[in-house]
Amino acid sequence: MEIISAAILGIIQGLTEFLPVSSSAHLILMPWFFGWEADGLVFDVAVHVGTAVAVLTFFWADWIILVREFFAGLIERKPFGNHHRRLAWLLVLGTVPAVIIGLAFEDVIEEQLRSPLIMVFTLSGLAVLLLFAERTGKQNRTIEKFGWIDSLVIGCSQAVALIPGVSRSGITMTTALFRDSTRTGAARFSFLLSTPVIVGAGVLQGWRLFNAVQQPGAAVDVNWSVLGVGAVFAAVTGFLCIQFFLRYLQTKSFLPFVIYRFVLAAVVLAYYIQM
Repeated sequence: MEIISAAILGIIQGLTEFLPVSSSAHLILMPWFFGWEADGLVFDVAVHVGTAVAVLTFFWADWIILVREFFAGLIERKPFGNHHRRLAWLLVLGTVPAVIIGLAFEDVIEEQLRSPLIMVFTLSGLAVLLLFAERTGKQNRTIEKFGWIDSLVIGCSQAVALIPGVSRSGITMTTALFRDSTRTGAARFSFLLSTPVIVGAGVLQGWRLFNAVQQPGAAVDVNWSVLGVGAVFAAVTGFLCIQFFLRYLQTKSFLPFVIYRFVLAAVVLAYYIQM
């Protein structure tokens, strides 16, 4: 992979990981569209590290408080003693479904659900749901009002995002809107909930890469310049994207992203038919 390709894919990962448009679909479709050589697991690790750095850096203060209060609650035997302790437990509960389903069905998803035709349906299907959720949701509940049912339902929806084209941020924000969350509340909870999954995915892929390199006769070609460029561009773009998106949702709707998903689905379908 060339440096310029790595930079472009890093930017795409940084943008699409946090916007409701599906990062996995874009990382699959871009090499498919332009005939780029895919670097597979090695490059996936790099861009996941980049987006993990972005979300951890942006919400660093939040996570310091959440982790501190989580353990303080355990020590004091008051695990739900304040909002931060309660939110920490909600995030734990919401993370469990994605971890279980991801580990159980990862091979099926990787082998059978990465077709461009499937992405046409997931891109357009989530667009319909997002549009409907924003139009019908009351949008009167902030993140402080989220409860156990909200966390579990949103967490289960996050597991669906393992299918390329769905979008982790897209499906979790859509589900939160169906639960009458405000737009900014939906986005903030989505980003906090995504942090353990993004970091965990990066660690898991990194561990697999390490094991692959240790195998006798392993021929893993690592271009550190390409990986570094991809990771840095993903991190910087991801941080700026989170900052922009949270500010954007204070006054604007999800409609542009709904339209984008429909357009991308149509382009993929047309290209697929032509091929």
